Formats: sequence, structure tokens, C-alpha cells
Amino acid sequence: MEPKTLQDAILFFSDKVNCREYLVARRWPDGVECPKCGSKNVLFMEKYNRWHCREKHPAPQFTLKTGTIFEDSPLGLDKWLTAMWMVVNCKNGVSSYEVHRAIGVTQKSAWFMDHRIREALKNGTILKLGGSGSPVEVDETFIGGKAKNMHTAKRKRVITRRGAHDKTIVFGILERGGKVKAQVIPNRMGKTVKPILAEHVEAGSAIHTDEMTGYTALHETYLHDVVNHAYEYVKGQVHTNGIENFWSLLKRGINGTYVAIEPFHLDRYLDEQMFRFNNRATQKQNVTDSDRFSLAVSQIVGKRLTYAELTGKTGQGSSL
Repeated sequence: MEPKTLQDAILFFSDKVNCREYLVARRWPDGVECPKCGSKNVLFMEKYNRWHCREKHPAPQFTLKTGTIFEDSPLGLDKWLTAMWMVVNCKNGVSSYEVHRAIGVTQKSAWFMDHRIREALKNGTILKLGGSGSPVEVDETFIGGKAKNMHTAKRKRVITRRGAHDKTIVFGILERGGKVKAQVIPNRMGKTVKPILAEHVEAGSAIHTDEMTGYTALHETYLHDVVNHAYEYVKGQVHTNGIENFWSLLKRGINGTYVAIEPFHLDRYLDEQMFRFNNRATQKQNVTDSDRFSLAVSQIVGKRLTYAELTGKTGQGSSL
């Protein structure tokens, strides 16, 4: 019986055989293959909990962790999979301190685990939004500290510039009732946002935006409607409430769960929030915690993240 709740997951993955069978079914649904050569001519060595490839090449032995986000980690899969269940199923995210207390690892290890799990949650290829006929909502938000909490000189710069140069800008596209795509952008100019829209939104789709000047001339490619937030938030069916709901979830996680994050890590926090949002339960799709977790596990291959890559500090070891 596959786990349905966090308690089920803790009990289920405490058994090494369950861990192995669960991961094998999702990593190699057509049979175990050698990560190096792709051969299925492999022998399982139960005593060592690893496989041996019978083909002739260097390092013929491999484990479930080889070539995944778990590679080179001495932590057991029971801890990894429990932490992963928490990350993918907690609506507002889980801080490294919560993971550290829950599974009994150091906070530094838990922080590294969280980021490696986020690496697995990166969106794959998403079909262009708007193809279903639903309106596409487009908006941007600022992520960063509040001006009132800054030193006087910096606070003056924020107030003068309206935060545009002191905060990180995130651009988002949401198909109403469907999926969302968000990414960090350097500015809100048309030359920045229009190529992103062209990449992710079907031409001819109905697009709803606010009055930002970067969205001018969108009517040449899309059915563009504007809601002027200085006077109204909804104009009939024209609004951006859906994408603003996503911003609310994102900021609730950042401000309430993580408290503070470095701008150069923001993309990974976006990946995490987008994964949960795009695989949420809706009227169109009945997604359970078990389904969401299974999907995340199926994405662990080929996404290794080292501590040096994560921190940009080469030559330093990690606690994992």
C-alpha cells in the first residue's frame, strides 16, 4: 500500500525494500537500466543494495541514488523521502529548521536537502498557455524587504524609486484555472516581457493585464484587455486576481516560512511554489498528496546540485 499521508510515508519509507521498490517503479518503469550505458543486463546484489552492470565499462556498479538529486549523500532514503514529502505537500513550504527538527539532521544539511529537492521540482516543458481558450493573466511583483525595515538612506532610495531598483522583480503568467509560469526578470520594460509572452502564450489568446506601460501594443498579437488598478480590480471578466493569488501564496511562504531568502536563490523557491500550484487539486484534476509526491520522485534523475554550485563557493565541502 503506497503512502497517502505524511505518517504513512514515514512508516512506509522506514523499510529499505519499500524505498527501493517505490523508486525503481518510478525511475525505471520498464526495468532497471545502467545509468552509464543504458543496458538492462544488470545484476542486483542484495547484500550491498546496489546493481552491477555486466557490460564492460568503468564503475559498473550503481545504486538508486546514482545520477539523481540524492547522489553522494550518506543520508538514507528514509530521511530524503520524508523530507521530500514535506516539501512537495506543505502549501506554504517547509523551512530547513523544520526539516532539521523533523528528521534529525543538521540545519545546514536540511538547507542543502531543501535546495536539492527544489532542483527536482523544476518545471519540465509546459505547453503554451491559452490554448484551452481560457484567459491568460499576466502580472509582475516585487520580492524583497519592506522599506520601513531598512536603514534611512536605503529607505529613501526605495521610496524614490518605488522599490524597482531595490527589490527583485518576478514576472508571472497564469492560464485561468490552469498552470502558472513565473521567473525573475531584470526590469519591466516591453523588450523584456514581450519575448517571454511570445514563448509561453499562444498567439491570439485573450490576455488580461494591468496598466503597466510594458504591456502596450500586445493587441497586435493577443486579445488584450486592461484593468486599471488605480480605479478598479475587476472589469467584468477582465482581472488578474488569479495570478495575484499565486503571488500571495509565494509571499506567504517567503515571509512566513522562510523569513528571508537571497535573491540568487529565488528561482528555486519559484520552482517549488510553481510545482505545488501546477499540481494542485482543482475541478479539472483530482491530485492527491500521494500523486504530487509520486510525480516529484519521477523527476529526480539528471538534476544533481552540488554544494559548490549552490553557494558559489568552490572548494568547500558539505555535510551531506
